[in-house]
Amino acid sequence: MKTIIKILSIFILSFCLFSCSEDLVDQVQTGVVKGKVVKRGTNEPIPNVKIFTTPSTQTVFSGADGSFEITEMPIGNYSVKAELTGYVTSFQGVNIQNQSQVVTVVFELDDDTSLNSPPSTPLLLSPTDNSVNQPLSVELTWSATDPDTDDVLKYNVTIKNNLDTNVIQVNDLSANHYTLANLKYGVSYFWQVSVSDGIHSPVLSTISKFTTNTVPANRYHYVQKQSGNSVIISSDELGNHFQFTGSSYNSWRPRKNNNAGLIAFLRTEGGSSHLYTANPDGSNLFKVTSVPIGGFNNQEMDFAWRTNGQELIYSNFDKLYRINKDGSGLGLIYTTPDGSMISECDWSYDGSKIALKTNDFNGYNTKIYVIDMAGNILKTVLTGMSGASGGLNFSVDGQLLLYTRDTSGYQDGSGNYRQLDSRIFIYNLTNNVVYDISEASDKPMGTNDLDPRFSPNNAQIIFMNTSNDNISQRNVMTVDLNSSMTDLTRTALFSNADMPDYE
Repeated sequence: MKTIIKILSIFILSFCLFSCSEDLVDQVQTGVVKGKVVKRGTNEPIPNVKIFTTPSTQTVFSGADGSFEITEMPIGNYSVKAELTGYVTSFQGVNIQNQSQVVTVVFELDDDTSLNSPPSTPLLLSPTDNSVNQPLSVELTWSATDPDTDDVLKYNVTIKNNLDTNVIQVNDLSANHYTLANLKYGVSYFWQVSVSDGIHSPVLSTISKFTTNTVPANRYHYVQKQSGNSVIISSDELGNHFQFTGSSYNSWRPRKNNNAGLIAFLRTEGGSSHLYTANPDGSNLFKVTSVPIGGFNNQEMDFAWRTNGQELIYSNFDKLYRINKDGSGLGLIYTTPDGSMISECDWSYDGSKIALKTNDFNGYNTKIYVIDMAGNILKTVLTGMSGASGGLNFSVDGQLLLYTRDTSGYQDGSGNYRQLDSRIFIYNLTNNVVYDISEASDKPMGTNDLDPRFSPNNAQIIFMNTSNDNISQRNVMTVDLNSSMTDLTRTALFSNADMPDYE
């Protein structure tokens, strides 16, 4: 009996030991899951992400670099989950097959937009829809809100017009306003704003329309220096003005013709100067000449319209040409008999005669005379005097001729074409009487009066006055005329202005 009990005890002990051995083997069969959590698209590490498994093992959180590790995962199949408020929960399957196996996973989390609301539709504030008579520089303003106050809003603005196919696109604005400048007169503009919070699709506003002012009938044009170039300014008598030509080009000597509805001017193109025209708002720029304007100093050159607005005359050294405003019909109408250069010309209102100023290669030895359309000299106004002269302009009736002359007789050999005492004169072509307008209007000493033009009614002269130092500011002035041409009054009109035109 004792023997049987002993054998049974050994059997039971062996069974227990065998069972315990199996449990120990199962417990050490574990693996490890390592990984990293990043934001999709940027790979930016995401910390504090809750990592847990199904079936449940351990719950861990990602570190500052987005990494995590779950150790002692028994052999088996698992679903590993990454969860953080503001992101879409992500799942990945993991299979632990062997003892001490290391499985690596990477979670790329997407923003959870389910709890985020899109911005409101932008409300276009100004200019109001269908507004008219807007200036050429307009402040566009709008408003938009976002229920999620932490969202950063960005705006895109799209502007089109009814003139051409150009589209202005301004992106990634943080402010809810934008200044739209350099607009054109009489054009309708259509604008729309989109807003984005960086999460949802952009939200579009309605389309709003505004129209700029019509082209003003400015009677004054003059020249200013900007960034080393001459630009043409269009202005009314109150000083309301706009820039007619761009500052990236050298443009000067504006001449308006109301019958043509155009403004002609000179512009540098490469190494030459050519005659251009444009609408009063500066649009529809057109190069008229193929044979350039040429002379001793292109800044001193001048040209003239025919009154009907169909033709122009201009010079190239010793030759005078006429040309149609569309660039056709170029023809030679006069050549100086002595080879002197033609620098200035003016065409009488009735089209019967032309005034010319000629000079040598330095701008001196000047001569002013009037020819008919056949080239016959009708009247010699000025000849045989030292110093510079110019500024030709007929009165409406063709009986008076404006010109300037440096009464000092100074002739600058340095090429600066400096004048010391240039005065405005009116020559009566009928009785040969000459009036010194500068003396009659008390021209300040040490200054020059240059580039005179009759007003359309011949009651005034518009001109430029500046110091004879050749570097001081230039100002446009007027002188009111009277029948005696004495005790005349001069009035400042525009400051920092040159080469005036009054039509």
